[in-house]
Amino acid sequence: MSDDCIFCSIVDGEIPARTVYETDEVLAFLDANPLARGHTLVIPKTHAERVGDLDADAASALFDAVSDLTSRVQDAVDADAANVGINDGEAAGQEVPHVHAHVVPRFEGDGGAPIHAVAGKRPDLSDDELDGIAEEVAAAIDV
Repeated sequence: MSDDCIFCSIVDGEIPARTVYETDEVLAFLDANPLARGHTLVIPKTHAERVGDLDADAASALFDAVSDLTSRVQDAVDADAANVGINDGEAAGQEVPHVHAHVVPRFEGDGGAPIHAVAGKRPDLSDDELDGIAEEVAAAIDV
């Protein structure tokens, strides 16, 4: 746990939340500043700032919960669909430095945008550039 993390304080019960789901590893609660009815945050109970900081068990528990909860949240608020996303780092818009997945219910005609809209202007990359990036990513993964 982190002493100065609002999500750790929620896990510890020091700050109230509208909890909708809880296991030994994961907590899900309504976002205090929702983008839509039913906007739910799913967090690991152990503190990890970035997705890459999660150990395999915590990552598995988090993504299992997200997978299970997405359709249930949609059903609960009669949504037509959902956006599921993680802002991983400050430059990506992460405001709380504790990994959290957003499940944002979507409704026909709500004026929202697809996940592709979050990155701004798309880069114009040539096939050679795409090939080079693929090689760099594969090398970084070291499969």
